[in-house]
Amino acid sequence: MKMLAEKLQIVVTALLVVLAAFWLSGVIELYTLLSLTVFLVMGLLSLSLAFIWGYGGILCFGQAAFFGIGAYTYAVCAINWGDSTWAVVMAVLLPTLFSVLLGYVIFYGGVSDVYLGAITLAVSLVLFNWVNSTSGSEYHIGEALLGGFNGIPSVPTLNVPFQPDAILSPEALFIVTAACLALCYALLKFVLLSRFGKTVVAIRENEQRAGLLGYNVPARKLVTFAIGAAVAGLAGCLYVNWGAFVSPGVFSISQSAQIIIWVIVGGRGTLLGPVISCMLLQWMVTRLGAQQTVDVNLVLGVILALFVLLIPGGILPGLQRIWRRTRRPAAPASSVQVKEVKP
Repeated sequence: MKMLAEKLQIVVTALLVVLAAFWLSGVIELYTLLSLTVFLVMGLLSLSLAFIWGYGGILCFGQAAFFGIGAYTYAVCAINWGDSTWAVVMAVLLPTLFSVLLGYVIFYGGVSDVYLGAITLAVSLVLFNWVNSTSGSEYHIGEALLGGFNGIPSVPTLNVPFQPDAILSPEALFIVTAACLALCYALLKFVLLSRFGKTVVAIRENEQRAGLLGYNVPARKLVTFAIGAAVAGLAGCLYVNWGAFVSPGVFSISQSAQIIIWVIVGGRGTLLGPVISCMLLQWMVTRLGAQQTVDVNLVLGVILALFVLLIPGGILPGLQRIWRRTRRPAAPASSVQVKEVKP
């Protein structure tokens, strides 16, 4: 009964997010709408790492690699095919397949967590440098020029499925992005409520014990890794649609570092916390970007240090602890009466 109530709550939350997006798309100005769209896209990206690190215990320093692969895959497929329908599918499928190949080598090869972070970061750096070096006209996939450090401009944006001429408006793209975020959040919550999700959390807590109980630890970690890559690829696809442009910056170290900061500040072990922190920090970065006095990266570094030292659990777990303390009932007075003993 409790699990049914939790699933119902998840569905209601996802529906409320979509309904709120419908309402906001009709009442806010275009600039604010575009800003909120990219905030939602980055929230989806933070959700991918929140799942594999917060619940799977897999610290991936190269989550930007899957984000960038999804972005470039969509751009290349949309330019060559002229229809976004299958381009979206490929933008999710290709990062997933790449993560399966990479994860198979890592998890079945017995690579430790420290080397896992180094390997995934190295993959992002390799992709960043390789794409940067593709500025010549000979670097193309079909009709799509990779463009090197200049990126790929004028990428066809989302259209109604199998109707290339029916391009989505910015308002419709905002609603689609919000719906993707709500859907991925709901699906990940359902995964965590399942037996597989509970096993993944058990592996995070004690990998050796889970293995001794008969669970195939590498296989479950591989599936968790692939799910996170699929969500990151979808975020990359939506990011390209937001600006109709993609550049090698999607693979950069700063992009990978920001994702980790979002999860740490929001709180590991939650899905909602990193999404909230991502949107708050993105709003702050946007505001600070309008001035030249304070360096944005310095501010992000100070925020990360403060949270690691003072609030290591993150925003959402901290608020939950405060809420539980305020709701905790006072201890009842003792009903035992002490009887006076007369001499």
